[in-house]
Amino acid sequence: MQTKTINSNRSTGSRPARGEATPLLAGAAVAVGGVGAVLALADLASPLRTPFALFFLLAAPAAAIAAALGRLDPLSRTVVAGAGAFAVDLLVAQAMLALHIWSARGGVLAVAVISGTIFLLASVRRRGASAPDARTD
Repeated sequence: MQTKTINSNRSTGSRPARGEATPLLAGAAVAVGGVGAVLALADLASPLRTPFALFFLLAAPAAAIAAALGRLDPLSRTVVAGAGAFAVDLLVAQAMLALHIWSARGGVLAVAVISGTIFLLASVRRRGASAPDARTD
């Protein structure tokens, strides 16, 4: 019976482990979403503006909602965050149309503000829950 040893030092030609690609994909998603938001807010004519802006409009609220749902299992968090992102986009569009202030730039800005607020609230809640109690009895 032979046993194989696993070498922890990877050569440059080996495939990365499953968890090693996650930060790279997250960074790429942030970059694509950021470029989409900038292209939409600056109203620059580019063939990438529409797909990147749509990616931002779905990914930003989904990531914010997923950050707020930290206790759920990954599949449930993904489904709820995707549905929540869609709902945020629809509510922003409906409110802007009802108030007669519709613009693509305003919609992107409104979704960015809502997503940032959700991220901020989730991080404050998480930091407050992990901070030790400063009171002494």
